[in-house]
Amino acid sequence: MTVFGLLFHRPLPNLKMIPIHYDYNQIPTTLQAGAVAVGNFDGIHRGHAQLIGQLIQLAKSIDGPAVVMTFDPPPMSVLHPQRPALPPITPLARRAELLAEFGVDGLIVLPTNLELLNLSADQFFHQILIDKLRLRGMVEGPNFRFGKNRGGDIQVLQQLCRHYTVPLQIAQAANDSSKMISSTRIRAMLSEGDVTSANNLLTRPFRLSGIVSRGAGRGNRLLFPTANLTQIQSLVPAHGVYATRVHYGGQQYQAAMNIGPNPTFGEQSSKIEVHLIRFDGDLYDQPLHCDLMARIREVRKFNSKDELRQQIQLDLEHAAQATPLS
Repeated sequence: MTVFGLLFHRPLPNLKMIPIHYDYNQIPTTLQAGAVAVGNFDGIHRGHAQLIGQLIQLAKSIDGPAVVMTFDPPPMSVLHPQRPALPPITPLARRAELLAEFGVDGLIVLPTNLELLNLSADQFFHQILIDKLRLRGMVEGPNFRFGKNRGGDIQVLQQLCRHYTVPLQIAQAANDSSKMISSTRIRAMLSEGDVTSANNLLTRPFRLSGIVSRGAGRGNRLLFPTANLTQIQSLVPAHGVYATRVHYGGQQYQAAMNIGPNPTFGEQSSKIEVHLIRFDGDLYDQPLHCDLMARIREVRKFNSKDELRQQIQLDLEHAAQATPLS
């Protein structure tokens, strides 16, 4: 496959990923006896950044590692299996990259099952945090809940930390001009296609990652070949055309992404297609990491191939303006 990519591109820095541990019965000693923050941490937004900053400082003060503990799958999907599972804003591997940027030493992923969710707040604190992690410090947000039926709140956590002589810091909720920054707000913004507002709350632009597979090949005939992105592991924003910065092969490229059907050709199934500007190469079966920077327009039907071709050219010009390379 030949796709168009960027005339001017820049190399990417080497991305560090902290270790991810799925077995809390075999946590390495390098991640024990430190400071811990427990939560979903989906999206890694500015509120998370504030909390993690305190976690790093506390870990330094006790001369131990800074550890984040999360859950997979999210507890709600286990407690309510009849409900459609919500895809994450940020997959676990990407969360590990973002946490590494802050200086976190390790990510522990608890395999969520009914046995774990039936632990009371006291049992969770003692069996997981004290026995397995040898907890020596903790940072949580003011709305933190844990244990069976979310029975443990921040007051319960304070009592347990006092009992075990564990320093506890309560991070203040981060707010923007309207209200508290949260993963729920970011999810709603992305579901409406408002990636600009979502990115203002995130610590890094929203990213879609996937594998390039074969499509209909129609883009080649339109002189704007596309990479058809599949195997998406995260939330997909609303239909539309987006200015995108693509990471591939140690380089970053400007591009435009179309999410949705292709009504001009009578197609109703939703696809994710990426147009890279002036890049020539074979991307089949390759991973692409795409940062969505802004929504250019909605998906719509065009009267002819020529009209569609003209619009794609405008989309690429807008995408290049909206995606400065870092």
